[in-house]
Amino acid sequence: MPVGVIDAKPLKKIELLITFDTGEQRVYDVNPLINTLPLFAKLRDINIFNQVYVDKIMDTVAWDENTDICPDSLYNDSVSLS
Repeated sequence: MPVGVIDAKPLKKIELLITFDTGEQRVYDVNPLINTLPLFAKLRDINIFNQVYVDKIMDTVAWDENTDICPDSLYNDSVSLS
């Protein structure tokens, strides 16, 4: 079943605290994307990284109209807080 993001908060170390529509909170490390994909390199700037928001149409995190992460990837590649 697909999951959606309902909240996202930037954390230190370029991580996100994400609340999914399942009610789960998980931590997602953005560093692997920043270090391997040029599209995400701009997120090394903490001021840009901290501008993360939830794109309500796509049910995922985004920084601008071209920079987002698939919600299923966010879920599968994150660590549960429980």
